[in-house]
Amino acid sequence: MADIILGIESSCDDTSAAVLKDRVLLSNVIASQQVHKDYGGVVPELASRAHEVNIVPVVSRALELAGVQPEELTAIAFTRGPGLLGSLLVGTSFAKAMGLALDIPIIMVNHLQGHILANFVRQPDKPVHEPSFPYLCLLVSGGNSQIVRVDDPLHFEILGQTIDDAVGEAFDKCSKMMGLGYPGGPIIDKLAQQGDPDRFHFAKPNIPGLDYSFSGIKTSLLYFVRDEMAKDPQFMEKNKEDICAGFQKALIDILMKKLILAARQTGIRDITIGGGVSANSGLRKAIEAEGRKRGWNTFLPEFKFTTDNAAMIAVAGYFHYQAGERTPLDVAPVSRIADY
Repeated sequence: MADIILGIESSCDDTSAAVLKDRVLLSNVIASQQVHKDYGGVVPELASRAHEVNIVPVVSRALELAGVQPEELTAIAFTRGPGLLGSLLVGTSFAKAMGLALDIPIIMVNHLQGHILANFVRQPDKPVHEPSFPYLCLLVSGGNSQIVRVDDPLHFEILGQTIDDAVGEAFDKCSKMMGLGYPGGPIIDKLAQQGDPDRFHFAKPNIPGLDYSFSGIKTSLLYFVRDEMAKDPQFMEKNKEDICAGFQKALIDILMKKLILAARQTGIRDITIGGGVSANSGLRKAIEAEGRKRGWNTFLPEFKFTTDNAAMIAVAGYFHYQAGERTPLDVAPVSRIADY
């Protein structure tokens, strides 16, 4: 008998629900929140209130599109953390209530694990394209920058991670300071595609091992723009494409240097990326280029699986369910990965 999993994702500012039948995606609904653009970043209280409004219609729509009745569900997977505590509380509480009403198990999922396993979501009428174990995942988002060794769906080892800002933070903070808008990643990526990446150069950190640092390059960019603007107030407007191209190239170079080192040290040739920054066009091209050069098998998630979405939570929940794991109803959400 097939396992039908409902996934619920509410870790930040997107409310999402998805339905999987034995890892085959039947539906994936996402309600995004536009209110945060006015503030240049996510406002936690506004996010949790929006989740309260969105959760019922989003879940209902996901079930409707999947052609699945609630009584047909096998289990409900939900994001326990990390993320915004108020937002997580909405999804966790809804999953508990629905699981209790239907008398089916609930399965807690680590949000980061969802991103790492996003390539295992199968889609109807599309060929299966999945990495083999073990593989390396470059996990890059607004809150995390990690290189993760994945030995099987439930066992991971962090080989390296940022010691300060995440790469997504660098994109967002610098975009805001340069007056380009929020979210910064897509804006800088779009401008970078129109610019010369070799015109402006930014200092890159020299961090030992496989760890990352992005605070220095962020500060370097901001001081550079400030100093040039003091000489010419129109400098940013005249040169924003080239500035963004050079900045993005520097960030990608930092990411790729450590990923190449990790692949060399481990001997692993299956390479994936995950997280919101995995939608960046420059990073995707760099991964593919290095893959061709070094004989990697590269796996890039579709754009719809790079942002926060419930399909990745459902597939992670599927693996936990198959392993016999069940989550008690007294579970509480956690905001930090250290508390998971």
